[in-house]
Amino acid sequence: MGILTYTATVSRVQDLTHDVRELEMTLVEPPTISFKPGQFISFEVPRKGFPLPVVRPYSIASPPSQDNRVTLLFNLVTDGPGSTYLFSLRVGDHTTFKGPAGSFWLKDDTRDLLFVATGTGIAPIRSMVAAQLERGATQAVTLFWGLRSQRDLYYQEELCALTRQFPKFSFVTTLSRPEAGWTGTTGRVTTLVRDRITSVRNLAVYLCGSSGMIQEVTTLVQARGLCPIHKEKYYDDRGEPTD
Repeated sequence: MGILTYTATVSRVQDLTHDVRELEMTLVEPPTISFKPGQFISFEVPRKGFPLPVVRPYSIASPPSQDNRVTLLFNLVTDGPGSTYLFSLRVGDHTTFKGPAGSFWLKDDTRDLLFVATGTGIAPIRSMVAAQLERGATQAVTLFWGLRSQRDLYYQEELCALTRQFPKFSFVTTLSRPEAGWTGTTGRVTTLVRDRITSVRNLAVYLCGSSGMIQEVTTLVQARGLCPIHKEKYYDDRGEPTD
Protein backbone atom coordinates (compact mmCIF):
# COMPACT_ATOMS: atom_id res chain seq x y z
CA MET A 1 0.00 0.00 0.00
CA GLY A 2 1.88 3.05 -1.25
CA ILE A 3 1.28 6.77 -0.92
CA LEU A 4 -0.60 8.11 -3.94
CA THR A 5 -1.89 11.49 -5.06
CA TYR A 6 -5.69 11.67 -5.22
CA THR A 7 -8.09 14.15 -6.73
CA ALA A 8 -11.54 14.39 -5.20
CA THR A 9 -14.74 16.40 -5.24
CA VAL A 10 -16.29 17.73 -2.05
CA SER A 11 -19.63 15.93 -1.78
CA ARG A 12 -20.82 16.97 1.68
CA VAL A 13 -20.03 19.63 4.26
CA GLN A 14 -21.60 19.50 7.73
CA ASP A 15 -20.97 21.63 10.79
CA LEU A 16 -21.21 19.29 13.78
CA THR A 17 -20.57 21.92 16.48
CA HIS A 18 -19.56 25.57 16.75
CA ASP A 19 -16.01 24.74 15.66
CA VAL A 20 -15.99 21.15 14.35
CA ARG A 21 -16.74 20.36 10.72
CA GLU A 22 -17.16 17.09 8.87
CA LEU A 23 -16.11 17.00 5.23
CA GLU A 24 -16.82 14.22 2.78
CA MET A 25 -14.87 13.92 -0.46
CA THR A 26 -15.79 11.61 -3.32
CA LEU A 27 -12.74 10.30 -5.14
CA VAL A 28 -12.21 11.09 -8.81
CA GLU A 29 -8.74 9.76 -9.66
CA PRO A 30 -7.93 7.15 -8.55
CA PRO A 31 -11.64 6.35 -7.97
CA THR A 32 -11.03 4.28 -4.83
CA ILE A 33 -8.64 4.32 -1.89
CA SER A 34 -7.26 1.43 0.16
CA PHE A 35 -6.20 2.23 3.72
CA LYS A 36 -6.03 0.78 7.19
CA PRO A 37 -8.52 2.14 9.75
CA GLY A 38 -6.71 4.85 11.69
CA GLN A 39 -4.47 6.13 8.90
CA PHE A 40 -4.41 9.71 7.58
CA ILE A 41 -4.17 11.71 4.37
CA SER A 42 -2.23 14.96 3.85
CA PHE A 43 -2.85 18.28 2.12
CA GLU A 44 -0.26 20.75 0.90
CA VAL A 45 -1.59 24.21 1.75
CA PRO A 46 -0.13 27.73 1.50
CA ARG A 47 1.01 29.44 4.69
CA LYS A 48 1.16 33.19 4.99
CA GLY A 49 4.74 34.45 5.09
CA PHE A 50 6.24 31.20 3.83
CA PRO A 51 7.37 30.60 0.22
CA LEU A 52 6.45 26.91 0.17
CA PRO A 53 3.24 25.15 1.19
CA VAL A 54 3.03 23.28 4.47
CA VAL A 55 1.81 19.72 4.85
CA ARG A 56 -1.15 19.10 7.14
CA PRO A 57 -2.29 15.54 7.95
CA TYR A 58 -5.90 14.64 8.76
CA SER A 59 -7.08 11.26 9.98
CA ILE A 60 -9.68 9.47 7.92
CA ALA A 61 -12.88 9.27 9.96
CA SER A 62 -14.69 6.84 7.66
CA PRO A 63 -14.08 3.07 7.48
CA PRO A 64 -12.11 1.41 4.65
CA SER A 65 -15.30 -0.26 3.40
CA GLN A 66 -16.33 3.16 2.03
CA ASP A 67 -13.50 3.05 -0.47
CA ASN A 68 -14.89 5.57 -2.98
CA ARG A 69 -14.98 8.45 -0.51
CA VAL A 70 -13.15 9.87 2.48
CA THR A 71 -14.63 11.61 5.50
CA LEU A 72 -12.55 14.07 7.52
CA LEU A 73 -13.19 15.70 10.88
CA PHE A 74 -11.43 18.86 12.00
CA ASN A 75 -11.50 21.95 14.21
CA LEU A 76 -11.32 25.51 12.97
CA VAL A 77 -8.01 26.88 14.28
CA THR A 78 -7.37 30.63 14.10
CA ASP A 79 -4.57 31.29 11.61
CA GLY A 80 -4.23 27.55 11.01
CA PRO A 81 -3.38 26.98 7.33
CA GLY A 82 -4.87 23.51 7.13
CA SER A 83 -8.22 24.19 8.77
CA THR A 84 -8.51 27.55 7.01
CA TYR A 85 -8.16 25.75 3.69
CA LEU A 86 -10.53 22.91 4.56
CA PHE A 87 -13.13 25.31 5.99
CA SER A 88 -13.03 27.20 2.67
CA LEU A 89 -14.10 24.16 0.67
CA ARG A 90 -17.69 23.95 -0.56
CA VAL A 91 -19.73 21.18 -2.13
CA GLY A 92 -18.58 20.71 -5.71
CA ASP A 93 -15.05 22.01 -5.13
CA HIS A 94 -12.11 19.93 -6.30
CA THR A 95 -9.12 19.20 -4.10
CA THR A 96 -5.96 17.11 -4.07
CA PHE A 97 -4.38 15.11 -1.26
CA LYS A 98 -1.78 12.40 -0.68
CA GLY A 99 -2.00 9.18 1.28
CA PRO A 100 -2.73 6.99 2.99
CA ALA A 101 0.00 7.12 5.63
CA GLY A 102 0.62 6.57 9.32
CA SER A 103 1.44 3.67 11.62
CA PHE A 104 -1.58 4.15 13.93
CA TRP A 105 -4.04 1.59 12.67
CA LEU A 106 -6.30 -1.17 13.94
CA LYS A 107 -4.47 -4.46 14.31
CA ASP A 108 -5.93 -7.93 13.90
CA ASP A 109 -6.36 -8.97 17.50
CA THR A 110 -8.55 -11.29 19.56
CA ARG A 111 -8.25 -9.14 22.68
CA ASP A 112 -11.00 -6.89 23.95
CA LEU A 113 -10.52 -3.37 22.61
CA LEU A 114 -10.49 -0.10 24.54
CA PHE A 115 -10.52 3.14 22.56
CA VAL A 116 -9.86 6.44 24.35
CA ALA A 117 -10.19 9.79 22.57
CA THR A 118 -10.31 13.48 23.36
CA GLY A 119 -11.83 16.07 21.03
CA THR A 120 -11.39 15.41 17.32
CA GLY A 121 -9.07 12.55 18.23
CA ILE A 122 -12.29 10.61 17.69
CA ALA A 123 -11.66 10.75 13.91
CA PRO A 124 -9.35 7.72 13.49
CA ILE A 125 -11.10 5.98 16.39
CA ARG A 126 -14.42 6.29 14.54
CA SER A 127 -12.86 4.56 11.53
CA MET A 128 -11.41 1.83 13.74
CA VAL A 129 -14.63 1.17 15.67
CA ALA A 130 -16.68 0.96 12.47
CA ALA A 131 -14.17 -1.37 10.85
CA GLN A 132 -13.99 -3.61 13.91
CA LEU A 133 -17.76 -3.88 14.22
CA GLU A 134 -18.08 -4.61 10.50
CA ARG A 135 -15.74 -7.56 10.99
CA GLY A 136 -18.34 -9.25 13.16
CA ALA A 137 -15.75 -10.05 15.82
CA THR A 138 -16.99 -11.29 19.17
CA GLN A 139 -14.70 -9.41 21.56
CA ALA A 140 -15.87 -6.41 23.57
CA VAL A 141 -15.33 -2.94 22.07
CA THR A 142 -15.37 0.01 24.49
CA LEU A 143 -15.03 3.70 23.70
CA PHE A 144 -14.28 6.45 26.23
CA TRP A 145 -14.53 9.94 24.72
CA GLY A 146 -13.71 13.17 26.52
CA LEU A 147 -15.21 16.53 25.49
CA ARG A 148 -15.60 19.86 27.29
CA SER A 149 -19.27 20.87 27.39
CA GLN A 150 -22.66 20.25 25.80
CA ARG A 151 -21.95 22.48 22.84
CA ASP A 152 -19.03 20.19 21.91
CA LEU A 153 -21.19 17.06 21.60
CA TYR A 154 -21.59 15.24 18.28
CA TYR A 155 -21.88 11.68 16.96
CA GLN A 156 -23.92 10.75 20.03
CA GLU A 157 -26.93 9.43 18.09
CA GLU A 158 -24.61 7.48 15.80
CA LEU A 159 -22.85 5.86 18.75
CA CYS A 160 -26.14 5.02 20.47
CA ALA A 161 -27.32 3.34 17.27
CA LEU A 162 -24.16 1.22 17.23
CA THR A 163 -24.80 0.03 20.79
CA ARG A 164 -28.26 -1.17 19.70
CA GLN A 165 -26.91 -2.89 16.62
CA PHE A 166 -23.81 -4.40 18.23
CA PRO A 167 -24.31 -5.68 21.81
CA LYS A 168 -20.54 -6.03 22.31
CA PHE A 169 -20.03 -2.29 21.75
CA SER A 170 -20.37 0.30 24.51
CA PHE A 171 -19.33 3.92 24.88
CA VAL A 172 -19.18 6.67 27.47
CA THR A 173 -18.89 10.35 26.62
CA THR A 174 -17.70 12.44 29.54
CA LEU A 175 -17.70 16.25 29.80
CA SER A 176 -14.91 17.96 31.72
CA ARG A 177 -16.71 21.34 31.95
CA PRO A 178 -20.44 20.61 31.69
CA GLU A 179 -23.01 23.35 31.85
CA ALA A 180 -26.15 23.22 34.00
CA GLY A 181 -28.57 20.50 32.97
CA TRP A 182 -26.04 17.85 31.97
CA THR A 183 -27.08 14.50 33.40
CA GLY A 184 -24.39 12.38 31.79
CA THR A 185 -20.90 11.45 32.95
CA THR A 186 -18.66 14.29 34.09
CA GLY A 187 -14.91 14.61 34.58
CA ARG A 188 -11.85 13.88 32.53
CA VAL A 189 -11.73 10.82 30.33
CA THR A 190 -8.70 9.59 32.26
CA THR A 191 -10.93 9.17 35.30
CA LEU A 192 -13.03 6.66 33.37
CA VAL A 193 -9.93 4.61 32.66
CA ARG A 194 -8.82 4.80 36.29
CA ASP A 195 -12.21 3.79 37.71
CA ARG A 196 -13.58 1.35 35.15
CA ILE A 197 -10.59 -0.55 33.77
CA THR A 198 -9.58 -2.98 36.49
CA SER A 199 -7.78 -5.59 34.39
CA VAL A 200 -5.72 -5.45 31.20
CA ARG A 201 -5.09 -9.18 30.91
CA ASN A 202 -7.08 -9.52 27.67
CA LEU A 203 -7.02 -5.92 26.46
CA ALA A 204 -5.57 -3.85 23.61
CA VAL A 205 -5.72 -0.07 23.99
CA TYR A 206 -5.89 2.66 21.33
CA LEU A 207 -5.35 6.30 22.36
CA CYS A 208 -5.83 9.41 20.25
CA GLY A 209 -5.99 13.04 21.31
CA SER A 210 -4.18 15.33 23.68
CA SER A 211 -0.64 14.59 24.80
CA GLY A 212 -1.68 14.87 28.46
CA MET A 213 -4.41 12.28 28.09
CA ILE A 214 -2.14 9.87 26.26
CA GLN A 215 0.58 10.12 28.89
CA GLU A 216 -1.81 9.72 31.82
CA VAL A 217 -3.80 6.84 30.35
CA THR A 218 -0.61 5.04 29.38
CA THR A 219 0.59 5.31 32.99
CA LEU A 220 -2.75 4.10 34.36
CA VAL A 221 -2.89 1.10 32.03
CA GLN A 222 0.72 0.10 32.59
CA ALA A 223 0.16 0.20 36.35
CA ARG A 224 -2.37 -2.60 35.88
CA GLY A 225 -0.10 -4.81 33.80
CA LEU A 226 1.22 -5.35 30.30
CA CYS A 227 -0.95 -5.03 27.21
CA PRO A 228 -0.61 -3.49 23.73
CA ILE A 229 -1.02 0.30 23.74
CA HIS A 230 -1.26 2.10 20.39
CA LYS A 231 -1.05 5.90 20.40
CA GLU A 232 -1.59 8.88 18.12
CA LYS A 233 -0.79 12.31 19.58
CA TYR A 234 -2.80 15.11 17.99
CA TYR A 235 -1.20 18.42 17.04
CA ASP A 236 -3.13 21.59 16.32
CA ASP A 237 -3.05 23.31 12.95
CA ARG A 238 -0.07 25.42 14.05
CA GLY A 239 1.96 22.29 14.68
CA GLU A 240 1.70 22.40 18.48
CA PRO A 241 0.64 19.43 20.63
CA THR A 242 -2.94 19.72 21.86
CA ASP A 243 -3.46 20.23 25.58
